[in-house]
Amino acid sequence: MMRFDSFSKRPAATPQKEAKPLQEDAPLRALIDTLPEAIFLIDAGERVAAANPSARTLLPTLREGEPLARSLRAPDVLDALGRVLESGRTEKALWIERLPVECWFEALIAPLRVEGYAPAAVIALRDLTEARRVERMRADFVANASHELRTPLASLLGFVETLQGPARDDPKARERFLGIMREQTQRMARLVDDLLSLSRIEQHLHLRPDTPVDLTMLVAHICDTLVPMAEDTGLSLEIDIAPNVITPGDRDELARVLENLVENAIKYGRPDGGEPGKIRVTLVTTAREAIFSVQDNGPGIAPEHIPRLTERFYRVDVGKSRAKGGTGLGLAIVKHIVLRHRGKLTIDSAPGMGAVFRVVLPSLRVDAEA
Repeated sequence: MMRFDSFSKRPAATPQKEAKPLQEDAPLRALIDTLPEAIFLIDAGERVAAANPSARTLLPTLREGEPLARSLRAPDVLDALGRVLESGRTEKALWIERLPVECWFEALIAPLRVEGYAPAAVIALRDLTEARRVERMRADFVANASHELRTPLASLLGFVETLQGPARDDPKARERFLGIMREQTQRMARLVDDLLSLSRIEQHLHLRPDTPVDLTMLVAHICDTLVPMAEDTGLSLEIDIAPNVITPGDRDELARVLENLVENAIKYGRPDGGEPGKIRVTLVTTAREAIFSVQDNGPGIAPEHIPRLTERFYRVDVGKSRAKGGTGLGLAIVKHIVLRHRGKLTIDSAPGMGAVFRVVLPSLRVDAEA
């Protein structure tokens, strides 16, 4: 029997090239660096092979060559990563970061196969925080709006039933109940008007108004109309406004901002005790900005309330606000109008120190000599 082993003409088997680590793929690293979302490249041992700047910002303790689990405390994401590396099938997972603030991320984990390189996986994190926040705000808004409307509707229904029943032949009760029903109807009308106004402003938030508005004349007009209201509540209104202050904007919307802030100061800016109440309205201008402020010497606002004052339906004192006809939407409307005009609203206050509401808008000041 003849043996051909040593004389075989078959070509020798080509030795397999050893797969290189993914870290050495410079084009791939350059590609992920250009992406805005956080991207992680993970090798077969679940170690970090590469990460783009967004990923490093999100996880400052991230180190290449170390297990991802040392930096990412997200069991659902890590479990999904293990399954993807084993099965080669793409998965999604949710990661919720509670501290320092609540953040939501969707992790898309996919197998990565690059010729000549060891098998790996890529993790792309999509930030869902803003979408979740908006979704929660919408749910809260619907719940709050329903509650605000349900209360006066229930009152109206109760009084109607009473007038149709026990108070049918009682003129005094009928007169009193009709007065209350009128107040509740007016409250609903104010609420609906504010809801519609807020909706219109939000729809046009991206459209910046550019019609020149004379803020000097507008502030003077608003203050003139509100002086009787201030005097009726025992408050003095001090006005200090610069001449010829012009800003690009929508006159009606800016009038609503000014009126709302001055009215709020009149309603809620009375000092506790026997001190005289005083509201100071100022309008100054710089080369680029017009600054309108309303200052009172009232009881002030606790620090924990200030960041939430411009939220829809948020009130420091619910009973006091409703008693004075407030809908809880006034400062939300102010904030959105100011944002539409590319300005900013600031609130400075402390308990017992009064409050200052300040609106900064772009200025187109015209000199008096011109």
